Amino acid sequence: MKMALNYKTKIYIGILFSTITALVGCEKLYADNRVLPTTEIWQVVKVSDGDTLTIRQTTGQQKKVRLCGIDAPESKQPLGQESKLNLQRLVNEVGGTVMVAEVERDRYNRLVAEIFSSKNGKEKNFNEEQLSSGNAYLYKQYAGKCPNKLAFESAEQIAKSKKLGVWSGNYQKPWDYRRQQRNR
Repeated sequence: MKMALNYKTKIYIGILFSTITALVGCEKLYADNRVLPTTEIWQVVKVSDGDTLTIRQTTGQQKKVRLCGIDAPESKQPLGQESKLNLQRLVNEVGGTVMVAEVERDRYNRLVAEIFSSKNGKEKNFNEEQLSSGNAYLYKQYAGKCPNKLAFESAEQIAKSKKLGVWSGNYQKPWDYRRQQRNR
């Protein structure tokens, strides 16, 4: 008998596997044969904006992390500060302790990752939270390698349908804003 799983169930299963991966220290193999490296526990030391964090491991090593598959408004754009504050709120809710699932490195050598938290048995994917709350856009051209790309697409659709955050008006996309700033 084949059983259909709803969106939320698929998300919870994905988060459960991520949590188990973090606990047992093994790799996660996805149906499309992508492998997600071991999830590591880090402490957030700084929220730069709505899609970038600086994290520190217990060894003291620090890394700048770009949240995979999302693009938040720049600090000087409308809703830029709101996006940053929402990500800071997510970090604060878990005392700054997050699980980092590395996806790749970007052209600036930043770690590109999915960021998770777990508190009182409730898991969150920060990338997805930023999208579903309207605090970021799905960055389609860079979302392909994100293991939870489909969940991210659904999260953005939720924010769009509810006209939340970046979907509440006619705002300039961050990638267009950056291009405009470079051309000045």
